[in-house]
Amino acid sequence: MARSLTRRIFPHPLLTLLLTLIWCMLVNGFSSGTVAFGLIMGILIPILTAAYWPKRPKMQNPAAMLGYCLIVVWDIIVANVQVAIIVLFKRNSSMQPNWVCIPLELRTPEAIAILAGTITLTPGTVSADLSDQGHALLVHALDAPDPDAVRDEIKQRYERRLKEIFE
Repeated sequence: MARSLTRRIFPHPLLTLLLTLIWCMLVNGFSSGTVAFGLIMGILIPILTAAYWPKRPKMQNPAAMLGYCLIVVWDIIVANVQVAIIVLFKRNSSMQPNWVCIPLELRTPEAIAILAGTITLTPGTVSADLSDQGHALLVHALDAPDPDAVRDEIKQRYERRLKEIFE
């Protein structure tokens, strides 16, 4: 009974914490009133949107998500430096932009969305399209002399980890 009540009040507990934290960051303060209002919004928004989340994604390995996030942050930092070097020192005529088709083994929409978001967040690449059946992702790379290497790196570095987390 208590678990059911807790589930109704906190249908998405991590979302509640995230919304509270985001509110405090937007207000730029952690006063008791700011945190209280953030908690109220963090509780109400998931309750009001719970009907639109009939199947919540299940993470098979939540601890691996922390490792994935650290890898993505590191890759974003490294890619920023690489793109800056390309933009500042590489001539346009010597750049080799390419479209890369990435066949997906992922099947859960949440994992595919995280993969597409990760690719877009990483400077130098952008997710452009997802096939109708969700079996391939089209990515544009700013400078990719070897598109197969880009594909293999994305599959090994990101997709493999997301598969461990979600499937």
